[in-house]
Amino acid sequence: MDALAFVAGGMKNYKTIRSRTTALRDGKLVITATKGGTSNFESSRIIIKNKKTFRYGRIDIRAKLPKGQGFGPALWMLGENIDEVGWPACGEIDIMEHVGHKENETSAAIHWGDRDQGFSNFKTQEFKHGRSFHDEFHLFTIIWKPNAIDWYVNDTKFLTLKPSDTTGKEWRFNQPFFFIFNVAVGGRLPGSPDETTEFPQSMEIDYVRVFQ
Repeated sequence: MDALAFVAGGMKNYKTIRSRTTALRDGKLVITATKGGTSNFESSRIIIKNKKTFRYGRIDIRAKLPKGQGFGPALWMLGENIDEVGWPACGEIDIMEHVGHKENETSAAIHWGDRDQGFSNFKTQEFKHGRSFHDEFHLFTIIWKPNAIDWYVNDTKFLTLKPSDTTGKEWRFNQPFFFIFNVAVGGRLPGSPDETTEFPQSMEIDYVRVFQ
């Protein structure tokens, strides 16, 4: 199933939808981080909450990632019950996270916790690759089953997580989730842009396919 149609229907910007930060170009979804002035950054977050949810199956996302200090692209999911229980009790599945100054590394994770906890418990694992994630498209995959999630890059499995990995807490990942795709600028994980950072930078998503 090609999901670009419903992703386009769920576009949201941090402020407004702008063609310079979010576009469908040559059949690809393009999220671009831009800079104006000395520290005025703009980017986009695509959220399909209340439009489409999924539970279980194989999820393939083919994407090319932005390059440079301070960029944090992510392909991730949140539990559809977030409005009722909040984060992190809804659960979070990070299909792919990346920091732009580590061109050969990505990571995967789950986050969970109690309602109103204010922080998350999490498990994460890096994937180190022999080729750059910036110069070509790569396939990021999860195979999601009851009580288990497997992560792959280019069909190479590098992580499996099960209820026994959540330190005695409830497994939050047997419910429907929705997608979020974004390119963060700055923050704890990628750090701040510096004099080496070049703008604009984009994450290009060739396709999203969900097999159930």
